[in-house]
Amino acid sequence: MPLYTAAALKAELNEKGWRLTPQRETILNIFQNLPKGNHLSAEDLHHELRKQGHSISLSTVYRTVKLMSRMGILRELELAEGHKHYELNTMSPHHHHHMVCVQCNRTMEFDNDSILKQALKQTEKYGLQLIDCQLTIYTICPEALRRGYPGLPENWVCSSAIAQGAKPSARSKST
Repeated sequence: MPLYTAAALKAELNEKGWRLTPQRETILNIFQNLPKGNHLSAEDLHHELRKQGHSISLSTVYRTVKLMSRMGILRELELAEGHKHYELNTMSPHHHHHMVCVQCNRTMEFDNDSILKQALKQTEKYGLQLIDCQLTIYTICPEALRRGYPGLPENWVCSSAIAQGAKPSARSKST
């Protein structure tokens, strides 16, 4: 059963004076059916929508993922690729964090309850409501180190990332 239903989204949107459009419901459905560990950029989401036969504009996709992120439905992730990715925000029991290799962009998820507990403690202390808690650890994978990081070509990708379907791309200039 999805953690966030269309009915819950509709109620929350109506409370704020907005409505549940077919596009918003379709986007929620895509994230609910996304395999565990997958993250989508707005462009990836738009491509998936087009592949499924939906004619939702890229600007609508951007607005919708931003709105759903502000509402706490989606998590907005800053990974190594230089643009945002999104996933469902599942606070518990499947809350997780990310480790990202800044050379090959491979993203690995990990669980750590103490990070979430500390976030809940801090927000409670100040009378705030927690929407999201995420820790992203930027790393260099062992293969990149063995192959001579930082002297590797920018589009080099390790064999582990390729096995997971990663494509060569320039690493983020901000790292």
